[in-house]
Order: sequence, then C-alpha cells, then structure tokens
Amino acid sequence: MSSRTETRPIVLGVDARQVSPVVVGWAADEAERRGLPLRLVHVVPDEPRDRRGDGGSYLQSLREAGGVALEKAEGIALERHPGLAVSAALREGGPAPLLCAESARAALVVLGSRRLNRLEEALSRYSVAVPVGAQAHCPVAVVREPEHTSLRPPYVVLGVDGSPACGAAVRFAADLAGRRGAALRAVWVRRTPVRPFEPLESEPEIRRRLFESTAGCRADEPDLDLTHEVIAGDPVDELVRVSAHALAVVVGRHGRGGLTGLRLGSVPHGLVRRAPCPVVIVPAAPGAADPLARER
Repeated sequence: MSSRTETRPIVLGVDARQVSPVVVGWAADEAERRGLPLRLVHVVPDEPRDRRGDGGSYLQSLREAGGVALEKAEGIALERHPGLAVSAALREGGPAPLLCAESARAALVVLGSRRLNRLEEALSRYSVAVPVGAQAHCPVAVVREPEHTSLRPPYVVLGVDGSPACGAAVRFAADLAGRRGAALRAVWVRRTPVRPFEPLESEPEIRRRLFESTAGCRADEPDLDLTHEVIAGDPVDELVRVSAHALAVVVGRHGRGGLTGLRLGSVPHGLVRRAPCPVVIVPAAPGAADPLARER
C-alpha cells in the first residue's frame, strides 16, 4: 500500500447544481483511508453570457453558487470524518481542463456523473467525466452509485486486457481492494470476433496471460483474495454484469485520449455510462507501450 505520508491530495470536483452526499462521502472516505487531504474544487465556467453586456452579474451568481456548493461539500466531508484535512478552491475557466491540471498534483480525482448520453456529453460545457477520465495525469474515480457493501465478502472488479498499459490498473485495484479488506476479481473478457476468419485466442492462452498480468498483486498485497475469470462476450456488458454488487470496477486507460482529449476508449466510456458502482480509470504508467498510438 502507499505510504500514509503522501502529500498529494484527493481532488473532488464539486458540481454546484448537485452536491451529492454519495460522491462527497466516497471521496472523504478514500482520503481518510489513505491519510491524505481532501481538496474540493469547483470551476466556474467563463460563460459567453457575460460578454453580452450584463455587467458580470450572471458570472457573479455562478461564483456565489459555487461558494455555497463548496461549503456544503466541506460540511458533508467533515461530518463524516471530523479530523480530515479539507481545503476548497473556487476557480474560473474550462471545468475539464482545470480539473485535468489539478490531476497533475493529485493522488486521485473524484467526480460525480449524471450519465449523459453521447450528444449531451459533446454539447455540455459541464460534462467532465469523459474528458477528465481521458486526459487526467492520475487515476479518476467516477461515482454515481454507492459502493455495494451488502454482499459478503465484498469485492472489487478489475478489467484486464493483457496490454502493458494495464499494469498500473492492476496495482491500483489491488491497493483499492487491500485497503477495504475486499477480494479482487480479475476479469478478462474474450471479445467475439467481429470480422470473418479473425483468429480467436484460446482460453488457456488468455488465462495464462491473465495470471501473468496480475502476478505482482501478491507481492504488493500478500493477503489479497485474488480470483481470475475468463468470460466470453462484450467487455462493457460483461464488466457491468460482474460488477453488479461490487465496491468498484477498475480499468486501465491507454494513451492520453487522442487529439481531441475526449477519446476515453470504448470500455471505460461504456462503464462510466452504465456501471452500477464507482468506476476507476487508471492511466498507463509513464513509458508503458500504447497499443493505440499508431491510430492517432
């Protein structure tokens, strides 16, 4: 596990329109578990309306609403963990770029999700889960549903694809499960071939690669209850299904999100929209091979 002397905070993106106790509580719990401070950030967008001669009154109303939201989030966090170190920042500009900038100095970024459809994501200036998930320098947790704690023993789901880029996700998932005293279910979904005569890897070969990809978990978390599963089907459908009662589902992110900064990848994107539990998107470690690089 990471040392409790780390100084990088857990950064929580606060939405003034909906301060969710579930999202704030998840971020506060994670900061407490890791012995890290919690940094609350609300970004006031630079609204075009203010350039049409309203004297800045609309922008001022957004600032005031942001300040109220930060105070509410801080109250929720401190009520849950009275000794937690909490700070708040009200910033102005583009929400996604500023939260990505915050991620360069963070251990984890936590965001809520309203599960917008693809058109809403593309048109809304308030949509941050997809662009931040695609561009952040640190892991990003997207929380809409609470952790499912009723099933015993509790478990975390890890999506594995065998690429060099998934190594960081494996380590993060093992740490996440270890801190919660939960089991880790490492799942590899065999995609059905989409083109005629496309070769299908044998299950024994995939299982071998799955074991190899997670071999380091034992060194980091010797007491971890780790299981391996190979499932045939669509990766998003199957990971949604197996995470129905999970504390969280963790997946890796290849590369830096493409030229637009919105290219999250089909599996993380699908999970953000559909998963019944918190989703953690982990960027590839520096220097890891990026199998998508040749496509950009």
